[in-house]
Amino acid sequence: MYIIKIQGKVKIPDYIQIRDDQFTLLSYFRADRPEDALRKIGLGDREAAVKKIIESLPYGKIQKMEL
Repeated sequence: MYIIKIQGKVKIPDYIQIRDDQFTLLSYFRADRPEDALRKIGLGDREAAVKKIIESLPYGKIQKMEL
């Protein structure tokens, strides 16, 4: 899976995209509220690890996510 962080503007919050190995969009959610989105794609049990990745992720860089 791949993850990318998109920087929001003034009133628009930061968003996160999670994509599979073929770059198909699996999830698109606000960076400050990942719980429900992660549960829907089966990563609810790895929520803490994904939150840690989100915090350290630079804007606009696609990164391979190894969980």
